[in-house]
Amino acid sequence: MDRLRRMSRRRSLSVNGADDRFAEDEHQRFARYLHDLAVVPDEDEADTLTRILRDSDTTMAQSAIVRHLDRRAALLLTDDGFTAWAREMAEISAQREFLTRRLREWTLLRTITAGEPWSSEEVTTGSDWFQRKAVEALSSPAVLTLLAEAGRTRRVRADASRRLRQPHHSD
Repeated sequence: MDRLRRMSRRRSLSVNGADDRFAEDEHQRFARYLHDLAVVPDEDEADTLTRILRDSDTTMAQSAIVRHLDRRAALLLTDDGFTAWAREMAEISAQREFLTRRLREWTLLRTITAGEPWSSEEVTTGSDWFQRKAVEALSSPAVLTLLAEAGRTRRVRADASRRLRQPHHSD
C-alpha cells in the first residue's frame, strides 16, 4: 500500500506541476523540456529556462537549454531583438560554462552578420561547433578566407574553401 501511495503522490505532483522530477525519467523530462521550450511565450522564457536549469540532471537540462538557445539565436540572428535576448540569456546561464560559451559564440556570429568589428583571434579560437556554424551561416569572404586558412579542422577548412568558390557570398 505504501508503494501505491508513493506512486499516486508522484503522479499528483507531476500533474500539479509541483515537482515532477520523480515521476519521469530523464528521457521523458528532456522531451517535455524541449516541448515546453518550443511553445514558451517570450515573456515566460526566462522563468522556464530557470526552472529547467534547476533539474538535478544538469547535463540533460543543459542539453535541452542549448537546443533552445541554438533555435532562438538562429531565428533572432538578424533581428534587432537579439542583443536584449542574449543579455537576458547570459544572466540565466552565467554559472554554466558551456551555455555561456555557446551564447558568446552566437553573439560573435551576430556581430559578424551585422557587419560590426570582430577579431581573427575570436574566430580562430572559436569551438569546432562555432567554426562549422560560421562556415554554414556566414557569407563574409573575410571570415571564410580566415577559416579556409586557419580553421581548427580539415572539415572546416575544406567547407570554407568550398563556400569561397561559390559565387553568392559578400561582405
